[in-house]
Amino acid sequence: MICAALLAGKKILLCGNGGSAADAQHIAAELVGTYEKQRRSWPAIALTTDTSALTALSNDFGYEHVFARQVAGLAQAGDVLIAISTSGKSPNVLRAAEKAREIGCQTIALTGGNAEPLASLCDLAIVVPTMRTSRVQEAHITIGHLWCEMVDLVQS
Repeated sequence: MICAALLAGKKILLCGNGGSAADAQHIAAELVGTYEKQRRSWPAIALTTDTSALTALSNDFGYEHVFARQVAGLAQAGDVLIAISTSGKSPNVLRAAEKAREIGCQTIALTGGNAEPLASLCDLAIVVPTMRTSRVQEAHITIGHLWCEMVDLVQS
């Protein structure tokens, strides 16, 4: 899904809270920069990095809409939103997935053993089958690196 979207000229948006925010930033940086192989830069945006947007949107719309509002302004049909939540219950990540679906984005949930309701909101759910946050986060970054490895193989 990620590779097909990039080859079609679409972008990847990522969001999450806490450690998941760091994972969103990490994966976006690998896509825009380089992972293990010199290749073109791919369009990826971590919705967790613009402090002015984060604070203004939280103040004006409430924290549960901080990512959805960015999705509304930045996403287009065919883009991919990677929604990261170890619990599967983060309200701001849920609202982002809902908004992405409204726009026509493809959605991927990256979550832990309590996958719902996020898993049901997304086109694809990758669920790490444990309740231990540390193990979920370790698996998430490995999954992100595997995605980057797959993207490294894409020829455009």
